[in-house]
Formats: sequence, C-alpha cells, structure tokens
Amino acid sequence: MSFSPLFACCDLCDVHKNDGSDAFRVLPPVFRDFGAVPRFAGPVVTVKCFEDNTPVKQAVESAGEGRVLVVDGGGSLRRALLGGNLGAAAARNGWAGVVIDGCVRDVAELRDSAVGIRALASMPLPTERKQNGQRDVAIQIQGVWVRPGDWLYADEDGIVVSSVQLTV
Repeated sequence: MSFSPLFACCDLCDVHKNDGSDAFRVLPPVFRDFGAVPRFAGPVVTVKCFEDNTPVKQAVESAGEGRVLVVDGGGSLRRALLGGNLGAAAARNGWAGVVIDGCVRDVAELRDSAVGIRALASMPLPTERKQNGQRDVAIQIQGVWVRPGDWLYADEDGIVVSSVQLTV
C-alpha cells in the first residue's frame, strides 16, 4: 500500500471539528517526534503491551505495507518499547510510522530512521522480554480509542485518527 502524505492535521480538524460521531478523534498533544519522517499517515495496526516490547518487535519485523503501528504501552515512562534496531526494522520493512504511548531509546539512531516515530519521552532502560502483549485489539491511547483498521495522520501539529480514510 502506498500513501502520499499530502494532508495537514489542521485542515483535517477544520473539516471534521463538529463530527460528533466519534469517527474522528484527536490525540492529546503529549507526543514528541523522534523519527526522520515528520509527516506520516496510514491504516492502523495496534499492539497492547506493558514494559515488554516483544509484540512491538514482532510487528516492525513484519511487512508494514505503509501502515502505522500504534502501541498502547500504558503510558509507562520506565522502559523503552522501541530503540534504534527496531526503528531501523520499521523503516526497512515499510512501516509509515510508529506511535507509542510510552518511551523510546537510541534517540540519535531513531532520528536517522526513515519512518515517522512519536512517543511520550526517551528512556535508556530497555524492556524485559516476557512474551506479553496483544495485537490487533482496540486500545486507548491517552484516553482516545484507536482500533485496528482506523486511519492515523500525524504531522508537525499533532495526531488525528479516523475510522475511515480522509481526504482534504
């Protein structure tokens, strides 16, 4: 799947600001940009894990096909769910982006990864692999529901999620 990110989150919000159906959602402005690609969009794949990046590793090592991996890391600031090796894997395998409700590490390496990466903060401590987590389930990111198959749009102004692909 190929998607050209010719959109602006502000324009999407202007068009959908009165959508009361919950089909259009805006994530809170708490995410920092860590990747080399500041603007990305695509259909969502979800992962839910807490301080164990096993399912994140499995996802980014598979074909991304222009999708966006959204990770419910429980907002933990104690362990990094994505580092330089996994960021490089995401870029190499065709992921458009990764959004993590949690931390990343190897910030200098991530900055060179040709993929969009958003997370709450950096944390040098890695996870312990316990084989815990779920994939392709509805998750809540900072209080906002994100479901597999939703569309996520991220740019310099923020991140929006829609139940359908949007055009401006």
